[in-house]
Amino acid sequence: QVQLVESGGGLVQAGGSLRLSCSTTRTIFSFVAIGWYRQAPGNQRDLVASIMPSAGNSKYADSVKGRFTISMDSASDTVYLQLNKLKPEDTGIYSCNAKTLDVSYWGQGTQVTVSS
Repeated sequence: QVQLVESGGGLVQAGGSLRLSCSTTRTIFSFVAIGWYRQAPGNQRDLVASIMPSAGNSKYADSVKGRFTISMDSASDTVYLQLNKLKPEDTGIYSCNAKTLDVSYWGQGTQVTVSS
């Protein structure tokens, strides 16, 4: 059973930074893609950033380009999301998702709150 464990959320002022971590119980190279999703209150869950571990390719939602960076550490099977220049609209629950060809796994989520 694959487990994803997120950490690093918290309360930060606008303009501040946070780093989120997503640790997996399986080598990250066993996944086709690993992504971070955000769900704000009353909204659907949207993709913020994703990475393809084997190729190293990454992509971002337009709203976070230039501010967020997704990266990975294969030695610890961890995917990070660096959040810089945070805005109040970045507030939400950030969840890690890992996909194989057949299955999609989710972490429990971590809360990010940005105050103005």
